[in-house]
Amino acid sequence: MENKNLPAIEINNLSFSFQDQLVLDNINLTIRNKEFIGIIGPNGGGKTTLLKILLGLLKPNKGEVKIFGKSPAKNLKYLGYVPQYSNFDKSYPISVHDVVLMGMLGRTGFGTPLKKENPKVAEVLEKVELTPIINKQIGELSGGQLQRVLIARALISNPNILLLDEPTASIDSKSGKSFYDLLQSLNDDMTIVLVSHDIGAISRFVKKIACLNKTLIYHDSKEISVEMIEATYHCPVDLIAHGVPHRVLDESEHSH
Repeated sequence: MENKNLPAIEINNLSFSFQDQLVLDNINLTIRNKEFIGIIGPNGGGKTTLLKILLGLLKPNKGEVKIFGKSPAKNLKYLGYVPQYSNFDKSYPISVHDVVLMGMLGRTGFGTPLKKENPKVAEVLEKVELTPIINKQIGELSGGQLQRVLIARALISNPNILLLDEPTASIDSKSGKSFYDLLQSLNDDMTIVLVSHDIGAISRFVKKIACLNKTLIYHDSKEISVEMIEATYHCPVDLIAHGVPHRVLDESEHSH
């Protein structure tokens, strides 16, 4: 990589509108290399739009984004993307091996045929602990397994930054726990940005938390204050926590 001392992601004065509707308003965020940040906020708050801008799929109306010091288009090779599980068509007849191999498309140069027996597929499936199901059809997988397949697909191109969109929306808490263990081990080698509307699910595992609902609130820490939550969700915190007081930062619970 060119310069690991540069921030992995820099967002400066970024605004984005869609059909005259302001979706993101003056976003500023710096994410250092090998950071693990959770971006929480309500559905419709702009989280997926922000990911699409980082991926170069949308262009901001104002401001700029840099990936390791360059525009997303120039440094796309550093990004791995895990889309929302629910957007993936499980009825499509394709094997786990071939879904993972799809992650190489565009990395090898368009028109370059993908080698069916790419050894990297087995390597990344081992990393996500799915080696035994390499030849299974994706329609046979559980939600948790499919989630890991989509991570393997993102990992096959050796990204330095992994972007995940609502990754645990479809997973029960047991598989969610081991899923976060996987993310924590991947974080040793890469920056992870995870967006979610589920505060409780991510708050115990990430290193930093930002709140996004059109505007971004971020204090470069894991602290979430009542004021941050209420400003983001526009409703009293006890409603968000379903009436249960929500502790985010219990170190004894967070330690391994």
